[in-house]
Amino acid sequence: MVENVIWPAYLDAELTRAEGRRVNLEQAVPEPTVDEIAQAVQQVGYDAVIERDKEYSREFEPRGRVLVKDADDASKSDLLGAVAAYLDVIRS
Repeated sequence: MVENVIWPAYLDAELTRAEGRRVNLEQAVPEPTVDEIAQAVQQVGYDAVIERDKEYSREFEPRGRVLVKDADDASKSDLLGAVAAYLDVIRS
């Protein structure tokens, strides 16, 4: 079983690439939550597990992270792009 980890920072429009954002600014959303990310992961078709007590190494406030189960059929960048697209839909 392969698990991918998605930190909110990966999708946060308010962060630079150096601060941890991993998607294009056009795909990013301001301050994504682990709940939104988990919902988007499920919309993409994977199981998501939220870990709320985790802190990304480049941030000082713990926002948690989302574990994506069995996503070995997609690259990390493809997965992040799909999740970012659903985040945009969830917020509109």
